[in-house]
Amino acid sequence: MSSVVYFASDFHLGIQNSAEREKKIVSWLGHISQDATHLILLGDLFDYWFEYKHFIPKGSVRFLGKLAQLKDQGIHIEIFIGNHDVWMFDYFPSEFGIPVRRAPHTYHFNGKKIIAGHGDGLGPGDRGYKRLKKIFHNPFLQFLYRQLHPDFSYRIARYFSQKSRAREAEPPPYLGTGKEWLIQYSERLIDRDPEIDYCIFGHRHLPIYHPLSNQKSVYINTGDWLQDFTYACLKGENCYLYNYDTGNKIEPTL
Repeated sequence: MSSVVYFASDFHLGIQNSAEREKKIVSWLGHISQDATHLILLGDLFDYWFEYKHFIPKGSVRFLGKLAQLKDQGIHIEIFIGNHDVWMFDYFPSEFGIPVRRAPHTYHFNGKKIIAGHGDGLGPGDRGYKRLKKIFHNPFLQFLYRQLHPDFSYRIARYFSQKSRAREAEPPPYLGTGKEWLIQYSERLIDRDPEIDYCIFGHRHLPIYHPLSNQKSVYINTGDWLQDFTYACLKGENCYLYNYDTGNKIEPTL
C-alpha cells in the first residue's frame, strides 16, 4: 500500500492571532485526515513549550485534541523538536503515543529516501546559535530551569521570544543557492549519499522547493503557519509543496 505523508512546521502556537491560526491548523488536519497515512511535524509547533513533571503550558487544546483524534484514527504521527519547543520530553510519547525526535531522521516511503528535521543549527555558519543550542540541550541547566515556578519561567521565555521577533519582524527573503544554509547542508548530504531523494526541513519560515545539483534530489522547506500556511505532501513517488489557503502547488525556487 502506498503511503501518503504530510510534512508541516512552525505553527508557533501561542503568539500572533494564535486562536485564529489554531483553528486553521485544526481545519487543515481535518482535511488531510481523509487520506494521510503519516504526519511528520517538523518542529516549532509552539512558540514556547517546557514540560514540568506534572504540568505543560496551557492552551492549544483544539490542536492537541485533533492530534489525539488523528492518532486514534490510525495515522502515524511523529514530532521533531524545534528551537522554540526544544524542551519536549515524554508528554507526547506517554499521552499520545507520538514519538519525539531530536535530530534529522531518514525515512523510506514509496521507494523514496527522505531526510527530515527541523533545520536549526544545520549547515555552515551561525556559530552563536549553535553554542546556544548546546545550552538549551544541557540536562543540568534544564534541571535548574525546572526549579523555577512555571509562571516565572514563562515570563522569561516570552521576554526573549519578543526580543527575537523585534529583531526579525519577517524572515529574510530567499538568499539564493549560495547563501541558503539548508540548501548547502542538503547538497552536502547528497554528496555523501546520492540515494537521497528529498531533504525536508522547517525553521526557515520561507516555503522553498529547490531542485538540487544532482538533478535527482530536491530540498523542500515547509515554510510556516504565521504567514504562508504551507505544507509538503508525498503521494506516490512525488513530494510537492502546497499552500493551504489557495490549494496551489508552490513552484520551484531557483
